[in-house]
Amino acid sequence: MQTIFIWVKCELGETYRVAAEAVESVEQVSEVHSVSGEWDLLMKCFLSDGEDIGHFVGESIQSLPGIKDTFTTITFKAFA
Repeated sequence: MQTIFIWVKCELGETYRVAAEAVESVEQVSEVHSVSGEWDLLMKCFLSDGEDIGHFVGESIQSLPGIKDTFTTITFKAFA
């Protein structure tokens, strides 16, 4: 299992709608947080081992209406 975080910039007024649609329609999206600063949302996603991250981000996230830009962070290890 791969964990990635996707920072998302939304079109003005679209943040909450984008968050709701991501949670409802993209199976790999585990959590979506509204954040302050340069980005509007932070999405936590779990991908199957070997699943292509670039295709997932481009086809499943960037294609959601209302998304203006994304920045993907790939994780190495989770500490509990």
